[in-house]
Order: sequence, then structure tokens, then C-alpha cells
Amino acid sequence: MPSASAPAPVAPPAAPDDSLGAALEQRVASLWWLLTSASPSDLSRTAASVLATLREEGPQRVTVLAAREAIAQPSMSQLLQRLERRGLVERQPDPADGRACRLAVTAAGDAALRGRAEARAAWLDERLAALPAGDRTRLEGALPVLDALLDAGAAA
Repeated sequence: MPSASAPAPVAPPAAPDDSLGAALEQRVASLWWLLTSASPSDLSRTAASVLATLREEGPQRVTVLAAREAIAQPSMSQLLQRLERRGLVERQPDPADGRACRLAVTAAGDAALRGRAEARAAWLDERLAALPAGDRTRLEGALPVLDALLDAGAAA
């Protein structure tokens, strides 16, 4: 994870010939870098992604999680063992195959994800409070547009 004391990347101003996609990507990437740097966590990005997948999609086999995260199965197994030792995931029998197991997020794992999200939201709330009211209103007005963009991406 980047150091919170490292200089934050700042999106360069969009050149007149830059696409809206390129300009938005620059800002989203910079904002995400700032968020994750300003709210450090004891979970790696991959660990948090795995926990979020288990929370959103339910128990999964190691092979499915490894493929989703694009990492080797032994690496995923090691990550899941660490999360299991911390009580963030638990093993459950796989109803489709009695020899296999699936991993599920625990209440502690869900709480860890909520804590990360709350820390990022608090950081954003602090930064938003420093903006003029009109800027905050414009950002709030852009939320439905961002939602539509996300919905279009999920449908693709």
C-alpha cells in the first residue's frame, strides 16, 4: 500500500483532445490512490477484494476466487489461510462436492470491510466539507450520472 506520507498523484488537466473517459479515469485513479493512502488498513487490496466478493456473492471455492483475482491458486490458498486465522473467513462444506469446501466471510470479515469503507467515507466527508457549497451540490448532482455509468458497466 502506498505510504500516506508520499506525495499524492494529481490528475493533470485534461488536454483539449483528451476524451471524457481519459479525463475521468485520471481523476478516479487519483482519488482512489488518495483514499487508500489516507485510510490505511491491515488488509491488502486483494484481501479486501476477496472479502467483498464473499460478502456480495456468497461462499466460493478457492479456484473461483483465484481466477477472479487473477492470482495463482496456491497464492489464494495462502491468503485465505491468513484470513481464516484472523477469523475473517470460514470454511464450509461444498454442497456440490463433499470433498471440497467453500470459503465464506464471517461477521468479523464483514465488520473489517465496513470499517475500511467508513474510514474512506470519513476522509471524503472531511475533504468535501472544505469545498464551497456549490461544488458539493454539483458533486451530489453528478451521483445519478455516476450510478448510470456503473449500471451500464454492470450490464455490459
